[in-house]
Amino acid sequence: MKLKTQACSFGCPVEATLDVIGGKWKGVIVFHLLGGTKRFNELRRLMPDVTQRMLTRQLRELETDQIVARVVFPEVPPKVEYSLTAYGKTLMPVLEMMQKWGSKYIDKITKLRIEQV
Repeated sequence: MKLKTQACSFGCPVEATLDVIGGKWKGVIVFHLLGGTKRFNELRRLMPDVTQRMLTRQLRELETDQIVARVVFPEVPPKVEYSLTAYGKTLMPVLEMMQKWGSKYIDKITKLRIEQV
């Protein structure tokens, strides 16, 4: 997890963007939340390869960066919902471009990865 006391400086804007949504799961989480509010287990079902611990960690980091809002309902068992903040929604064009690029080149990427094995 990012430390609040850690000095924050970025070499370029791309580095800043990747710091917020980089890694294996953050961009995927944000992409799924573009479709609307989700509960934790809904996100788990949408991303079956992510562990509970990793999903929790990534959601907390996105919440710290004010990309994701977390709402806890006072129920038993507790109900928690995650949604994008207005600030988080500004990532929509970035993720849509990533989706388009991935759709266009997924076959090529897959073929290259298989050839490397």
